[in-house]
Amino acid sequence: MGKILVTGATGQVGAEVLAQLLAAGADVRAGARTPEKLAPPAPVDTAALDLTDPDTYGPALAGVDKVFLYAVPQGTAGFLAAAREAGVRHVVVLSSQTVVDAFPVQKPIVEMHRAVEDAVLASGIAYTFLRPHNFATNILMWGWPESIRAEGRIRFPYPESHSDAIHEKDIAAVAVAALTGEGHENRAYFISGPRSITQREQLADLAEALGRPLEFEELTDAEAREALAPIVPIWVMDAVVGYWANSDGVPTEVSDTVEQLTGRPARTFAEWARDHAPDFTA
Repeated sequence: MGKILVTGATGQVGAEVLAQLLAAGADVRAGARTPEKLAPPAPVDTAALDLTDPDTYGPALAGVDKVFLYAVPQGTAGFLAAAREAGVRHVVVLSSQTVVDAFPVQKPIVEMHRAVEDAVLASGIAYTFLRPHNFATNILMWGWPESIRAEGRIRFPYPESHSDAIHEKDIAAVAVAALTGEGHENRAYFISGPRSITQREQLADLAEALGRPLEFEELTDAEAREALAPIVPIWVMDAVVGYWANSDGVPTEVSDTVEQLTGRPARTFAEWARDHAPDFTA
């Protein structure tokens, strides 16, 4: 097996893919816009890589056989053309299950990931599409850590909204299996956490992990939009609030793909809460 390029290696998933590949003894290159911010668990080959800057493609792809690729539409077609020319044989793409199963409000998210998948298909390079739906790490973006640290509560809408919250370590484990194993070419995998879990249940798991009571103060849809407006673009806000509204009291689909491909069950949200307890403490 040749060298594997991990794009977005400073991200939550990319960093975990990098760590697990290194633990497996793979020959890895870590690509990131700011490679100086990388903190890998072992010495590793690094490269500055910006998908919107073609000048960074050549050095990052030199000698590379496989690529773990984030779904960033800007620049992807050019990067894939350079990858094909460099001799890359297989691309594992972090996509989204929304491309096949989404509420109408999620259309911009669907289009973003579909554009990347279409570019990969057009490139002719063998692919594996990883399609998680809800990352457990998403709650880190919605102000939960700050609110929990300061007040021991969250102010959030739709406490009974369901999620299939998947641990980033499980996304990475499936990526590593696809990058290092056989038979994953030209396949698409829906990957999820082990069960459908509500936001209220997620908070309860966090309370147990932190060893302190936590309260859920329910916001209206309008109040939630006002709170999120300074944090995310309007299209993201519309997509996520719309998802929470549509999944309110509605269990979501889950899969056993993590266990099938890695040999171990997907981690629970309670495990994620214990792993991320430091994010919610002062």
